[in-house]
Amino acid sequence: MELHFAKLHGTGNDFVFVDDFSRDIELTDDQVRFLCDRHFGIGADGVVLIRPSDDPACAAYMHYLNADGSLSQMCGNGVRCFAKYLVDRGYVPASEKRLTADTLSGPKPIRFEVDADGSMTLATVDMGRPVLDPASVPVAAQANARSAKGVAFVRELPVESPWGAFSFTCVSMGNPHAVCFVDDWESFPDALFPSADKRLATLDLDKIGAFFERCPAFPERANIEFATVGEKGIEMRVFERGCGGTLACGTGACAVNVAASLTGRAGCENDLRLRGGTLRIVWGDDDHVHMTGPAVEVYRGTVEL
Repeated sequence: MELHFAKLHGTGNDFVFVDDFSRDIELTDDQVRFLCDRHFGIGADGVVLIRPSDDPACAAYMHYLNADGSLSQMCGNGVRCFAKYLVDRGYVPASEKRLTADTLSGPKPIRFEVDADGSMTLATVDMGRPVLDPASVPVAAQANARSAKGVAFVRELPVESPWGAFSFTCVSMGNPHAVCFVDDWESFPDALFPSADKRLATLDLDKIGAFFERCPAFPERANIEFATVGEKGIEMRVFERGCGGTLACGTGACAVNVAASLTGRAGCENDLRLRGGTLRIVWGDDDHVHMTGPAVEVYRGTVEL
């Protein structure tokens, strides 16, 4: 099969996009893994098939596959790239400045900006309300705290590992996230760093992230975030479920922002500083989380499967 594709990224979180408005493309797990392979394939964190939506209010449906071929409910950076794909190819007129994306976690309203040529440059996505109920995240634990609005949630749940216990605050943004805030990197086990230089940037995320992603506390696996709150915003790294360490994660940035606010570490509006760039996240008075960030098309091509 000859597959026409475009590669796009949002703050370094990259994707292979395929036009499937005909609904005749089905990719096996092996094919997805090949497309995402950075040595033998195109190289990406995931694959997006763009399909018609059954909802007349939505521009199209985003069928998102993780790099291992598993289906994901939502991808924050991916949905901004999804909007750019539709706008830049005329499926959505640039003059409309807004569209709604259909996803497995529900419709996502998007406002976007374009340059002088009508190409989309920036998008703000209404990511909806964060889910805090432990059974819905899901996390195998009882709620142990309440938000300012009285909503029960899992705050700083200790989870055992080969390197000791780590504490996670659990949030779903359409997919499960477990957030660990770190105030003192020197207290972290030496085995999680390649040298005596112990900080977020040098953390062996692949080792610790892979363990917690699949640990029993998270029955549907989880995206694992480590974060530090500073004067210039919240610095974070993410190990994505079904993918591994990535340069950015939109839903992860939203979850970290919510968790920071819930635990009193920060307010409701923050710059989330990821390895691939910065996202502006606002948890509004309407309880919706809004994410603003760029989307970039890298190139287009054809691949044989």
